[in-house]
Amino acid sequence: MKAQKYILILAAFLICNASFSQEGRINAANSEYDQFAYIKTSEILLKVANDGYKSVELFQKLGNSFYFNNKMDDAAKWYGELMAMDQIVDAEYYFRYAQALKSQENYDESDKWMIRFNEARPDDLRGKAFLSKVDYLNSIDRMSHDDVDLYNMDLNTEFSDFGSNQFKDQLVFASTRGGGNKYNWNEQPYLDLYSVTKKEDGSYTEAKALNDKINTRFHESSASFTPDDQFMFFTRNNYYKRKFKKGEDGINRLQMFRAIQQTDGTWYDVVPVHFNSDDYSVAHPSVNVYGTKLYFASDMKDSAGASDIFVVDIRPDGSLGEPKNLGFGINTEGHESFPFINEDGDLFFSSNGYPGLGGLDVYVIRDFEEKMETNARDFIIENLGRPFNSAMDDFAYYENLGTKEGFITSNRDGGKGDDDIYSFIVPDCKQLVEGYVKDLDTKEIVPGAIVALYDASNNEIESKVVGDEGYFAFEVGCETEFLIRGVKDTYIGDEKRFTTPKIKQELEIELLLDKDEQEVTIGDDLAKALDIPIIYFDFDKHNIRYDASVELEKVLIVLNTYPTMEIDIRSHTDSRGTSEYNDTLSEKRAGSTRQYLIDRNISADRLTSKGYGENELKNHCSDGVECSEEEHQLNRRSEFIITKMK
Repeated sequence: MKAQKYILILAAFLICNASFSQEGRINAANSEYDQFAYIKTSEILLKVANDGYKSVELFQKLGNSFYFNNKMDDAAKWYGELMAMDQIVDAEYYFRYAQALKSQENYDESDKWMIRFNEARPDDLRGKAFLSKVDYLNSIDRMSHDDVDLYNMDLNTEFSDFGSNQFKDQLVFASTRGGGNKYNWNEQPYLDLYSVTKKEDGSYTEAKALNDKINTRFHESSASFTPDDQFMFFTRNNYYKRKFKKGEDGINRLQMFRAIQQTDGTWYDVVPVHFNSDDYSVAHPSVNVYGTKLYFASDMKDSAGASDIFVVDIRPDGSLGEPKNLGFGINTEGHESFPFINEDGDLFFSSNGYPGLGGLDVYVIRDFEEKMETNARDFIIENLGRPFNSAMDDFAYYENLGTKEGFITSNRDGGKGDDDIYSFIVPDCKQLVEGYVKDLDTKEIVPGAIVALYDASNNEIESKVVGDEGYFAFEVGCETEFLIRGVKDTYIGDEKRFTTPKIKQELEIELLLDKDEQEVTIGDDLAKALDIPIIYFDFDKHNIRYDASVELEKVLIVLNTYPTMEIDIRSHTDSRGTSEYNDTLSEKRAGSTRQYLIDRNISADRLTSKGYGENELKNHCSDGVECSEEEHQLNRRSEFIITKMK
């Protein structure tokens, strides 16, 4: 119900109450407008506008009447008329117009007005969030779930039904189906809390209202329960002990109450929480799995925007500590409301302050409670994507990870009433692991390689042969360790071990295979084929060091394997030192290398050697040129050129 979704928006309405002395019908509309009777107001203002009357204030009020009653097509029309007047207006109207356009899925035009909004309010977090993710539609598409279906539940009516939470074998939700006095906002009855019990066939019993200790003649909604089922926290109008209270501005706000369950299952001892106030709203509680924290929405002092998410400690006796605002890392100048904390400590909430599909979208911060405990506030705010979010309002997300049952409320097209509750099966978190198999040296694609996926215990899960593009992909679970390995004949394989994150994302892995069989012929350099780096000699020396002998053993094995192969050993220096000195030094080093192989039974007539000094530099580092040690090192090399083989 809109009265509940936008419970904390009342202060924003007052901004719009600029003096407005026009003809009689407009004055009459003002009275209804100030009391938030929006349906009646829009009818009057619409007649005025259709008569051809135009003014900034008329279009503001008319647009607001539809916007806050969630008739976004009409809101977009009249905000559009307001913008067409090209007058100076509060930047908030740019934001509202952008939101209304989103409900029509006119995202390109909406983005233009969000840019205008950011220009007018460069410090506003909503504009900053938009500019930080201009490609938000693509991001939302990547997060969307094609494997999830939403089912409009049989318990829905033509009235407003929303805000579900499980209690034992029951589903507790709010509804205006009860009849009685009508609320001016949408001319529907006031909300009460109801419960239905799930039957063996998966259907639910007829809805039953909670007892009159909970339900009053005003609004009740958004219940949450401690894990021991002892306490219930819920939302109600500021109405206690038959007293209906208003703030200094004459507005009756919402408050949070706590009830205790009796042995017969009924609720009693309903009391307001200690930080309620006549001058701000407190609503939409959600208790964590340990019963130690309670999350809620409020516009209390120092809130970042129209409504923020707060957290408070729950004491063992059911009393609450002092509330704490979750801060600007989560809250914006817009509306953050309907928090829900699941068994894993993931925080879900609805917001219109972040780039979304329109209206309120549902967002999640994974591992929120763990990050709060460790003070690792690297929050990633993730839009749940479709089908959870739509161009309209999507809120009151709830999931049970044990039973895989989930519920969400939306007023999207195709529903039965104002707001409807939709059920779904909570999807398993899936990650796409993809990548390419390439040659380690050339970085060229290696077609025909076998890529296998293993679990943490090295048990093979799946394998596939890559095609000409060298591409592979596996769908895997979240928060799980895997090993992926690529192999192919004539190559040394490669493998990567990784653990998938909890946040759904695409993971890219590159497998680089090292050539195991190198095709060589006359003129080729064995140093390149065998990946032999510099043959190091001590400064001003030409004796073979131990680390050089390790590399020369590779050459020795090749020569023993191919007894007809003959090679020319070539030694090079960098440009430092005189040319004559470098010629002599390189000649001695080439000779030492040749002698090393001869001493290991390679026939001398298969080996020639020559020192080239600094005569064949590989780069620009000639005499007098300032170069780094790494650049000089490229010139200090040994080559083993094949001169003959059969």
